[in-house]
Amino acid sequence: MLHPPVEPLPASSLLQLIWLASPALPVGGFSYSEGLEAGVDRAGVATESIACDWLTDQLKLTLARGDLAVLAQAIPAWRQGDLLRIQALNDWVLQTRESSELRLQAEQMGRSLLEWLRNHDGANAEHIEACVQMQPTYPVAFALAASQTMAGVRDCLLAYAFGWAENMTQAALKSVPLGQSAGQRILARLSRDIPPAVESALQLADGDWQAFAPMLAILSSQHETQYSRLFRS
Repeated sequence: MLHPPVEPLPASSLLQLIWLASPALPVGGFSYSEGLEAGVDRAGVATESIACDWLTDQLKLTLARGDLAVLAQAIPAWRQGDLLRIQALNDWVLQTRESSELRLQAEQMGRSLLEWLRNHDGANAEHIEACVQMQPTYPVAFALAASQTMAGVRDCLLAYAFGWAENMTQAALKSVPLGQSAGQRILARLSRDIPPAVESALQLADGDWQAFAPMLAILSSQHETQYSRLFRS
């Protein structure tokens, strides 16, 4: 069966997504391990294989069922100017962060991305000011940035997830620690698992979202007082 040709994403939108996914984006993502450093210290994350399994589980159990599901709703809401929906999504992210440091991460990265957007050509000034008023979390601020492109929601989620994967792989390299080749193998596996995670997130109804990861929450709480650490979370 012949499939209709897929319209290529305009170069400007493609580059914008690559930019948003880049670890060089000045939002501080490199300074967080999202509980992984505590996992190294207390939960036996000591090898490439264990670290890879840890991150794969985190992708499927928390990112896909939480942040990616929120993004799938927030991007069209920004495009439609539905600020009540955006506020509700932002509130959900804040309410479901299970430790102080995970909440502070979401808030700090959201503020930093918003500051970046203020100085970015093509940003919607009215939406930026509305976002400021709701003290945005990172997923909601990312959704605002992505909504300015012509990219489809699925492509935006893929970019977000890959940016997360790069930051978390770097966290594993520093905290386990691992070598660069190990990091590339971990990133290769995450890259294979990201598309089905995104498809799952796109299918979730509001009532099916969740951020229930008790071991991760406990480790994150312990990390807040960990004696020696490289990362802020």
